[in-house]
Amino acid sequence: MRLQGKVALVTGSGQGIGRAIAVRLAEEGARVVVEDRSDNAAAEETLAQVRQAGSDGCVIAGDIGDVPADARVIEQAVVAMGRLDVLVNNAGIEKRADFLAVTEADFDAVLGVNLRGTFFATQAFARHVQERGGDGAVVNISSVHEELPFPHFASYSASKGAVKMLMRNLAIELAPLGIRVNNIAPGAVQTPINAALLSNRKELDALLGNIPLRRLGRPEDVANAALFLASDEAAYVTGTTLFVDGGLLWNYREQ
Repeated sequence: MRLQGKVALVTGSGQGIGRAIAVRLAEEGARVVVEDRSDNAAAEETLAQVRQAGSDGCVIAGDIGDVPADARVIEQAVVAMGRLDVLVNNAGIEKRADFLAVTEADFDAVLGVNLRGTFFATQAFARHVQERGGDGAVVNISSVHEELPFPHFASYSASKGAVKMLMRNLAIELAPLGIRVNNIAPGAVQTPINAALLSNRKELDALLGNIPLRRLGRPEDVANAALFLASDEAAYVTGTTLFVDGGLLWNYREQ
């Protein structure tokens, strides 16, 4: 049980990759705080699966794009669970638009959740770790698009590129507190955010042609990577991005 006695908070864990991470950490002994925008049926289902995995936890609601909510989520999690040891910044959104058509509102929404939320949730987590004496792990769910251009998703790419540099900076700045900070960069994964792609056979086949392993990722593939980075098995790993993309990044060709 690699996370026995640990408490983990996974943002945006009502579905998809976030749910898979929450359940995988629970399978290895962590008690899990399931975070979503609201205490909805999806979040409660994730908590039910955490309990089926043999652990326990709670649901805490909050808009990760809102700075006061970030601090409140961390505070409520500590009150409910007694402490936090692992923060998984998974919550994220994307909005497709040609660059010339991107609105300020859409830009603010994407950067608000993907970057501002990651920044300030981590800040609140680090303050808690400092208060309780140090040692913790932060895992950011980034994207291959922290490196790879993504035409028509300029805001999303900008947010993930910024999260890459934020991770590198915080790995240095938070090391004295014993906090390790790493990214996971998934490629194409079978999640609700990719529903349109999965229903378009032509686009899907073109994408699969760019993936050396010739399949889409599964949420569990990312969850296994998150488990490693959250655990003591990664005690000497900080400031790096682990790509979980089937080889997509180095084989990609724009169609």
